[in-house]
Amino acid sequence: MSGYTADEKLRFEQLAKLRRQWLKDQELSPREPVTAPKTPGRIERFWAGFLEPKTLWRLYTFKAYNASVFAITRILIPAWVVHYYMKYHVAVSAD
Repeated sequence: MSGYTADEKLRFEQLAKLRRQWLKDQELSPREPVTAPKTPGRIERFWAGFLEPKTLWRLYTFKAYNASVFAITRILIPAWVVHYYMKYHVAVSAD
């Protein structure tokens, strides 16, 4: 007796078909994984609104930042350099 019996062949074909179906079922579609949308908490809602572009607080913050950068780089640092030079290099000792 050589080869499989009719029942063995049928069983083998059924198992092969089930394996192919199982492998096919393991593939994810582009829409998966499906997750339920989570509702944001209080802090998350606050930050979402706080960080929106073109809001009033952002415009004022940007203006304050620009003004402070201008004041530091164009007024305070040069004034400190001039003060240092005048104090230690130009000032005449009273001896």
